[in-house]
Amino acid sequence: MKHRMQAKPGGKVINISSVHEELPFPYFNSYCASKGGVKMLTRHLSIELAPLGITITTSPRELSKTPINTKLLNDPVKLTRCSENIPLKRLDKPEDVAPMAAFLASSESDCATGTTFFVDGGLTWNYQEQ
Repeated sequence: MKHRMQAKPGGKVINISSVHEELPFPYFNSYCASKGGVKMLTRHLSIELAPLGITITTSPRELSKTPINTKLLNDPVKLTRCSENIPLKRLDKPEDVAPMAAFLASSESDCATGTTFFVDGGLTWNYQEQ
């Protein structure tokens, strides 16, 4: 922290997280706890880093093609049910997340800090465990 205080002020931290910072995911307790931890770390650091002109935000994704979802992604019935649970009716793609990250990295978001910007197709507010 001392080194950072001597460096040029300002900067951005963008954490890419998961909707499971808010939503339960049965049998993945450690995963959900770690994502909830990222959310709280973002909130705490936003206060600590603000005097240095550094903002910090989180952008959670929804169901993505990652190893934790391999079983679901390979089960067409479950995948269809899950996709139907997403108001936009589709999984996110990297090109959905990249523009949000670009916005959060830009000067247009200079007043946004300690908060979460969901890129989840509406899943967070329409979630039903499958």
